[in-house]
Amino acid sequence: MKRPFSENPHATPSSLANLPDEEMHQIQRGSDELLAQTGAVSNGSVMSPAPNHADNNNDAKKVKLDTKNPGAPSRVIHIRNIPNEVTEAEIVHLGIPFGKVTNVLVLKGKNQAFLEMSDEVSATTMVNYFTNCTAQLRGRAVYVQFSNHKELKTDQTHSNAQNPSAQAALQAAQALVNQTDTQGGPNTVLRVIVEHMIYPVTLDVLYQIFSRVGKVLKIVTFTKNNTFQALIQYPDVVTAQAAKMTLDGQNIYNACCTLRIEYSKLSNLNVKYNNDKSRDYTNPNLPTGDPALDSALAIGVSSLSAPNLNLPNRTGENATPTGMPFTGMPLAGVTPTAAALGAAGIRLPGQPSPNCVLLVSNLNEEMVTPDALFTLFGVYGDVQRVKILFNKKDNALVQMSEPHQTQLAISHLDKMKTWGKQIRVTLSKHQTVQLPKEGQPDAGLTKDYSNSPLHRFKKPGSKNYQNIYPPSATLHLSNIPPTVDEEQIKDAFAHAGANVKAFKFFPKDRKMALIQLGSVEEAIAALIKMHNFQLSDSSHLRVSFSKSTI
Repeated sequence: MKRPFSENPHATPSSLANLPDEEMHQIQRGSDELLAQTGAVSNGSVMSPAPNHADNNNDAKKVKLDTKNPGAPSRVIHIRNIPNEVTEAEIVHLGIPFGKVTNVLVLKGKNQAFLEMSDEVSATTMVNYFTNCTAQLRGRAVYVQFSNHKELKTDQTHSNAQNPSAQAALQAAQALVNQTDTQGGPNTVLRVIVEHMIYPVTLDVLYQIFSRVGKVLKIVTFTKNNTFQALIQYPDVVTAQAAKMTLDGQNIYNACCTLRIEYSKLSNLNVKYNNDKSRDYTNPNLPTGDPALDSALAIGVSSLSAPNLNLPNRTGENATPTGMPFTGMPLAGVTPTAAALGAAGIRLPGQPSPNCVLLVSNLNEEMVTPDALFTLFGVYGDVQRVKILFNKKDNALVQMSEPHQTQLAISHLDKMKTWGKQIRVTLSKHQTVQLPKEGQPDAGLTKDYSNSPLHRFKKPGSKNYQNIYPPSATLHLSNIPPTVDEEQIKDAFAHAGANVKAFKFFPKDRKMALIQLGSVEEAIAALIKMHNFQLSDSSHLRVSFSKSTI
């Protein structure tokens, strides 16, 4: 790699507009092998690939700089050869591991940016680091060096207050610095906690996800306080930083298996075994910790290689699906366990059809109806069919549209007191709910809801997945027309047999409200009766369980 070129030593504050053109010539000399970018996005707007020199000169003139000797330490860092579409946030990400970022300027179409750190020590650490390790943005090598300017000064007209994307990037950087004050500082090892782990998450799943950001060196998984956790090591702090900012808060599956990421206080992972609990991808020759398997490996009966370890396959882990419903980013090619794939609604070749049918038992025969079960279980998924058993009417089959919806229903409704009895919710041995044959007596005990307009989760990745809560005494009401007041709603619930304790409209949106009832059991009964209740000629009430109280 050619040595980065210095900034133009003859630049002055009034002639900064000329600086990028000369440096672009230098970049082209040193980076002919880099692919040209075909599009450009800056500050949220789409630009033509061809640079507009009038606009670029205006951008360059936005900033007033004090010139000093080129190459001397400065808290302003000059970054060259950046892709056209790079955002301010990505430039800021480069500096965050080294200290507080105080300003950023991206020159449109010039493939350059300036980053201002809070002090020269942070800037020096960053420049020294990238002298030995090539910085990359979107797969392109970029050059990091001191600017020959000591400060980025913007006037009021062109301040970052007028640039929302730059302002957001700087605010996010400051929030991150404040957050890491209570954790380990930025380093190469991340601590990952998987919250709401309804479906299995394996070491291989984590490897596939975190490898999308950069090369993963080592992973150690463990369970602490009944929570699945992992330590993941990257080769450098910049990649670890990018992984944290990209993946923190993301869901592996819809509405569950949420990644919570912080910096570990460890700087290096000591991995002793390559197995389904830990893996050193830099050392494929580590033992598995299983004496029988290690003996077989020693005599060449089996073959293991990292990172694609062929460990004992209990659940079809080597099959590859076409994609995973990872919220916020595509994960085509992820290879998790078949159990996790089934939970996510993906079938593998040769895998048994996933079970979407629930057996609900210990129901109140006098109260239960297919419509009631459709409404209650519809809080946790789209119910396709319901069958109350003809000869055992305190039992019913409920067919959901997706396997993970059955898991949500089990986790939230099993052993819940409903109509005076504690119901049981388990997976059924049946794969589907059969509709009665023509002429067969049924007495209305079986109903098909596949075309119901009341499904809450019809759209893939529906936001309703983010508002799923266990049954509670407080209900969330929505779709309230402006002509209906508090007393009318309370009266409607009272007529349904509910004991209303409190009511509150949302201050900023009168279409929504909270209503608190006497008990969770009362709230379940009220939701069944009042969801889709007609409030006016054109408005039907929407009811769900709330995490809030009044």
